[in-house]
Amino acid sequence: MFNNRPKLRITFNAPAILTFALICVAVQIVNVLTGGASNRVLFSTSRGNLLNPLTWLRCVTHVFGHADWNHLLNNMMLLLVLGPMQEEKYGTANVVFVMLATAIVTALVNMIFFPNVALLGASGIVFAMVLLSSITSTDGKTIPVTFIVVAILYIGQQVYEGIFVADNISQLGHIVGGLVGSVLGFAMNRKKMTRYQR
Repeated sequence: MFNNRPKLRITFNAPAILTFALICVAVQIVNVLTGGASNRVLFSTSRGNLLNPLTWLRCVTHVFGHADWNHLLNNMMLLLVLGPMQEEKYGTANVVFVMLATAIVTALVNMIFFPNVALLGASGIVFAMVLLSSITSTDGKTIPVTFIVVAILYIGQQVYEGIFVADNISQLGHIVGGLVGSVLGFAMNRKKMTRYQR
């Protein structure tokens, strides 16, 4: 009677997001084992010697490093909730591109405006996914009210905290991540609709 029921199986449903999360956990373990040295050398970015290839490598790798386990867990929880939906809608390659673009743009903005401040963590990517999530239902020609509300709440909060709260959190990285996610989200939706209309 029950033999025809499909068997449950575990799937690696969001390869980009899951691989990213696993790398972040591995990097955090290495960081703990090296007493923070690996984050200082490879997994944080600031304006260093522009002729040093490591300076440019860190523009990408800084998103894997986290200050501590709490920082890592907060970022990964949101990323693992939001990321798989975006990967299902836009595809693995596009999500990787969003993550890579966010990493590079946040690193460059940090190097320009805060040259002596080390930036690390996936918060910019998380904010990109938050804003990207709020526009998943758009056709590329409309701006959903959900996007406007989320942008005001999330980016507004970061602007407020950047001005009035003294902490070690890069609000600029969050804002830039959200902007990158928004711009690329609208571009991907428009491209998808153009492809369907042909």
